Amino acid sequence: MVLSRMLSISLLPACLRCTIRLISRRSLATRHFRRTLPPTILSEVFTKVKTKKLAYADFGKDATTESDLQRAVSFVQPCLKEELLCKFAEPVQDCCHKVTVVGSGMVGVAITNSLLLQGITPHIAMVDAFPKKLEGEGMDYSHGSVFLDDPRIDFDTDFCITSNSKVIIIAAGVRQVKGETRLDLVQRNSEILKNIIPTLVGYSPNAVFLIVSNPVDILSWVTWKVSGLPASRVIGSGTHLDTARFRYLIADRLGIAPSSVKAYIIGEHGESQVPLWSGVNVAGVQFRDILPNIGLETDEERWYEISKEVVRLGPTVRCLKGYSNTAIGLSVGDIVSCILKNSQRVIPVSTLIQGHHEVCHETFLSLPCSIGENGVNNIVRMRITELEKKQFQTSANVVYNVQKDVKTS
Repeated sequence: MVLSRMLSISLLPACLRCTIRLISRRSLATRHFRRTLPPTILSEVFTKVKTKKLAYADFGKDATTESDLQRAVSFVQPCLKEELLCKFAEPVQDCCHKVTVVGSGMVGVAITNSLLLQGITPHIAMVDAFPKKLEGEGMDYSHGSVFLDDPRIDFDTDFCITSNSKVIIIAAGVRQVKGETRLDLVQRNSEILKNIIPTLVGYSPNAVFLIVSNPVDILSWVTWKVSGLPASRVIGSGTHLDTARFRYLIADRLGIAPSSVKAYIIGEHGESQVPLWSGVNVAGVQFRDILPNIGLETDEERWYEISKEVVRLGPTVRCLKGYSNTAIGLSVGDIVSCILKNSQRVIPVSTLIQGHHEVCHETFLSLPCSIGENGVNNIVRMRITELEKKQFQTSANVVYNVQKDVKTS
């Protein structure tokens, strides 16, 4: 009786219609939540599926077209939202600090953790070749977003989700298998980059590209060649992590904080890297002033063993835990922070070093650079010893001898 008094006969059908619409929308939302992400061109690259050669435009939809994921959520909202919120203006879809992470493997996840947990960016887009892994990671981050100051987290296999990114991080690639040469690994990963870089540039023509996949120096050069971007906007993570390991080992031996040790490793992110013992200092006190032969084989305190240990640390971590990801994730987060904040901090990253220290090759290697929102703004003209210069030139030759056989077209 009370219900019949509250609702007139004329209003009852409208109420039922609203209820039916609400139930149907909830069903649609449930189906979307469990939706399987579609395959992507990356799947074909990784699984070596033979397909016809695709034009760059085929790698993703037109930049102005919504992805399946975006269309799925564009249904008419329930009555509650219409009653609760009065729309006043369209929200901004892509914030000015949007960062894309290509690859949701162990390294890609560590990078995303670094960016989100440190609050480096409020908007992340994740892209990967494997839909189930990508959706699982994306959902996991989304569920924890309330604890991270509510960042926006997008994930899809369609590259259009990367549009208008400020930084695009490439952490996708294959690992070296038993019996495979370094050149074989380079060529396989180069093929992946040649397929995805032009499309990413199309969606984010003003982005800074940060390459993390290995071998990072050669793949940074490949990215520069196929992207058509100025060299300043292509950065390799390079020896930033090697330098951090170097500083940590020195500090650990001295019993002080790693941040108090000023030191650099330059050159290749690999076995030919060059530790600059001539510049190592604490509070401006040069180690060479105390121990003139520090870092040399004649060093009676055997400090040179530290730089050899730095080369072994990466393989050691991979041997112990199966992969290395945490430290590289933190180092990449540090580089991204420099870009988004336009900080002009000087850190060692891989960049075009042709003409520096008498290197003539068109090669990417690590030197200390000031980093801002346009990428590399300055390369420091370092005062290094003749021995260190020769070691740097040797490192450049090592990289170039592999790079010269890589095809970029």
